[in-house]
Amino acid sequence: MNFASDNIVGASAPVLEALVRHNAGAMAAYGGDDITRRIKATFCDLFERDVAVFFVATGTAANALSLSAAVPPWGLCVCHREAHIVDDECGAPEFFTHGAKLVGLPGTGSKLDAGEVAALLRRLPQSAKQMPPKALSISQATESGMVYSLREIGALGEVCRGNGLSFHMDGARFANALVGLDVSPADMTWRQGVDILSFGATKNGCLMAEAIVVFEPALAEAMEYRCKRAGQVISKGRLVAAQLEGYFAADHWLANARWANALARRLADGLTRLPGVRLAWPTQANEVFPILPLAMDSALRRAGVAFHPWTAASLAPGEAVAEGERLIRLVVSFATEEAQVDRLVEIAASATARHAADSPV
Repeated sequence: MNFASDNIVGASAPVLEALVRHNAGAMAAYGGDDITRRIKATFCDLFERDVAVFFVATGTAANALSLSAAVPPWGLCVCHREAHIVDDECGAPEFFTHGAKLVGLPGTGSKLDAGEVAALLRRLPQSAKQMPPKALSISQATESGMVYSLREIGALGEVCRGNGLSFHMDGARFANALVGLDVSPADMTWRQGVDILSFGATKNGCLMAEAIVVFEPALAEAMEYRCKRAGQVISKGRLVAAQLEGYFAADHWLANARWANALARRLADGLTRLPGVRLAWPTQANEVFPILPLAMDSALRRAGVAFHPWTAASLAPGEAVAEGERLIRLVVSFATEEAQVDRLVEIAASATARHAADSPV
């Protein structure tokens, strides 16, 4: 059983069927095909306004190119200190911005607080000796599996508008956050002040399909050239668009996310019923972060369950991982089965029972 990531499974059936359907025949290359035009129009419908859309192959490309449009080489991008753009993208944002800097703030559950962001902006020196802040980036959902509320996003948007910052959202798990809040894509983005979005689809059912969605026209002006220079204008672009056609059809993308989120809650509920297990952060999307006894961690590993240990840096004040405990991350995907979740809980429960039996009375 593999709960290491939602990247470890293949594509969903509707996505594959759309890909095969549009594979045959000849069509214009580099996004000049009718499928690409149609899916770009679909994005406009989803977000209830005209948007500029650029398809790329990876989330790293989407984030780095988005920030390259928002932050000049002499600028700062404010983000959480554990954001994906800081910890997991090998300096790609700095590379594609030609030297801009990321400034990370702390925050429980890997979330930024609007008041703390505003305070940081007030503290920054107003001098040519220092790099000026030019953008704010948040992850939705966060690296700790938490989801920003509309109020929280809107408050951050106000800070951006008041300080002349562009507002970027890393939506690698955009669909999971969206169904967790039960709101519209427009409500979760531009209506709260978001200017540019990395729209993730690969984790939720596609093979390799990500999009840069630009709400602020000025940020879109040079994006086509940025994508080309980065090797992200895909020659057989129709096959990326085809994936998204299957992804969006009959709200398949939302159904996938609801399934993953529901199973994550089932997993969290099952584990927290066991003695010695608690959640580091609430389960609000498709990731579960339990703090559990080392004996349970070992039992899961021996049973072949794949998962990652996790950092405790964003725990709430007063919370800690004690000696004899471990914080881990378990990720549920659209392809995870109920039986796999239940089996993991059974293994954990058996470890608890064995530990109780071996303990001296």
